[in-house]
Amino acid sequence: MACSALICDSEPWKDLKGHVEDIKKTHLRDLMRDSERCKSMMVEFDGLLLDYSRQCARQDTIQKLFGLAEAAHLKEKIKKMYDGEHINSTEDRSVLHVALRASRDTVICNDGKNIVSDVWKVLDKISEFSERVRSGSWVGVTGKALKDVIAVGIGGSFLGPLFVHTALQTDPEAIACAEGRQLRFLANVDPIDVARSITGLNPETTLVVVVSKTFTTAETMLNARTLREWISAALGSEAVAKHMVAVSTNLTLVEKFGIDPNNAFAFWDWVGGRYSVCSAVGMLPLSLQYGFSVVEKFLKGASSIDQHFYSAPFDKNIPVLLGLLSVWNVSFLGYPARAILPYSQALEKFAPHIQQACMLTTTLSFNMESNGKGVSIDGVPLPFEAGEIDFGEPGTNGQHSFYQLIHQGRVIPCDFIGVVKSQQSALFMFLLDCFTGEVVSNHDELMSNFFAQPDALAYGKSPEQLLTEKVPQHLISHKTFSGNRPSLNLLLPCLNAYNIGQLLAIYEHRIAVEGFIWGINSFDQWGVELGKSLASQVRKQLNKSRTKGEPVEGFNYSTTTMLKKYLEAKSSIPCDPTTLLPKA
Repeated sequence: MACSALICDSEPWKDLKGHVEDIKKTHLRDLMRDSERCKSMMVEFDGLLLDYSRQCARQDTIQKLFGLAEAAHLKEKIKKMYDGEHINSTEDRSVLHVALRASRDTVICNDGKNIVSDVWKVLDKISEFSERVRSGSWVGVTGKALKDVIAVGIGGSFLGPLFVHTALQTDPEAIACAEGRQLRFLANVDPIDVARSITGLNPETTLVVVVSKTFTTAETMLNARTLREWISAALGSEAVAKHMVAVSTNLTLVEKFGIDPNNAFAFWDWVGGRYSVCSAVGMLPLSLQYGFSVVEKFLKGASSIDQHFYSAPFDKNIPVLLGLLSVWNVSFLGYPARAILPYSQALEKFAPHIQQACMLTTTLSFNMESNGKGVSIDGVPLPFEAGEIDFGEPGTNGQHSFYQLIHQGRVIPCDFIGVVKSQQSALFMFLLDCFTGEVVSNHDELMSNFFAQPDALAYGKSPEQLLTEKVPQHLISHKTFSGNRPSLNLLLPCLNAYNIGQLLAIYEHRIAVEGFIWGINSFDQWGVELGKSLASQVRKQLNKSRTKGEPVEGFNYSTTTMLKKYLEAKSSIPCDPTTLLPKA
């Protein structure tokens, strides 16, 4: 197959490279004086406000980035994705997570077949099943209602649903719908995670959702077998059919495991694992916890952004603008990291999910998994940096953790995510009324920092200002802030299920834009597969050494030494490992 040209060979890329030195001569404190420039760098859509005026960019920079998007055929690539073309070329698959939240009457085709009807068959099945469990018409083997759910999965089958669950936990509507219920997630194969997931739960009232497309994922299936033994030991093996369901496409292995295939919920090859939260992977456990009506609002929020991403002109298109600015910061200004800073504790699991969904090309690990590539989609080594190292922490916690680094250390572009109305506004306004000595509510205090930090990063503080403030000479260098550190603000009207869906879709599409511009495949993950392959070799060795006493062979000196040290510690685990699990 003939290789297409790399984007770095295009004239717009070369133009932007030459433009960098021009931009380096500017400072954000000067750029921010231009009110027309700032106005042009604000976009509103469906209650959201994006302000990217604190990026190290002028209006002509943005126009040059639009030229780069044209050279990369961005519009055509977006259309190909929505049209169901096999843009995941290395796995010969479509990329159609947008179909997971499309309305019933939408037509989205995969290999000539409208798949939206298939999606809604599964969603309707989820709605019906979750209502049966929540209403008590589906009960456990002893007749007790199943009010506790453990979702077993890993990677995208865990981080995405966990993010949404954490965000909904403090939403008033979701709280009311989840009354008396618990949802927990088990991902890590570490027995500590297993123990934590079942501590305080009663097998009689617990439903386990096993999430594995192939039903062969090593960590997930080991955890699933452990929970199966936990249930069987307490209730008998016949209880599995009433206390365990599956999200999988491999009905043969589902049935062999002991789960009724009728209680398996499908998803498809055109859904990437880290883009699967809107499939049964996330919708089943979340519907069991909050009811289908709540998660349907989440799907509608994501769909709103899907339509915006497909149809809005690039100068008003939030995911496109975010993606282009990431390319500018990474590949041209040379900033490899990005901080995701939500000023809402409800979004504490957002950065970990985006970190997984997005990886710095050729160096590190959503963005870090999707765009962590060293070659183009045609297999050509990239002569430029792509991808980002994503990290983050909710404000104001992060301010007392790593903000020192972003203010006076490395330059790290920041995404500040704020919410106009707190999920708990009523509570804190009540408290403010009661305690009249307080100047502002908790949420006002939080948002004061949301508005202040981007300006602090942009403007900094000069030695001249410090001298004017009569700061002692020996402290001038310590208290100087260079400023000119890029950031952007994304302001949400509130944080309900709909807005959470919007936020997820914005970042999913942002990742796609970056990959489309860089010319890489954001939808495969071969680096992950290599690690799994090597782990399989170690697993076989451990089994042979423990059961047959065979020596460690076939590894390098370092790994051999560590394996021998590990095996020297004689296991004291009893034959029935369930005796070690926490009691209900």
